[in-house]
Amino acid sequence: MSIAIEKVQMGKVVIDSKEFAVASLPWNHHPAFTGVALKHLITGKDTDGKFSCHVVRIDTGCEIGSHIHAGKWELHEVVKGKGHCLIENSKIAYGEGIVTVIPADLPHSVFADEQLYLLAKFVPALL
Repeated sequence: MSIAIEKVQMGKVVIDSKEFAVASLPWNHHPAFTGVALKHLITGKDTDGKFSCHVVRIDTGCEIGSHIHAGKWELHEVVKGKGHCLIENSKIAYGEGIVTVIPADLPHSVFADEQLYLLAKFVPALL
């Protein structure tokens, strides 16, 4: 069993000589996708809109339906759980240690076979 997400949750974020505990950040329920929540570790406010990083939790049997991030590249690092990502017509199995790059403007979705945790990073920033 992975302890990677537990280490992230108990860790801290350091940016511009400020630091804060990840555990102190709230989970934000996704407004469009049931069973999906995010912790915003680094936002565009922190980076002049250049980069953002989020912990994404997708509950078992739930999904982030097909969507695009206009003009934004996305990187998924799977830190716990199993599922898959669909990028256009490609299906990528998701499990611990998988890293996926999603080019800007490509439709994609993520489904959790078991509770899935991702570090999702965006260039430029999502928020």
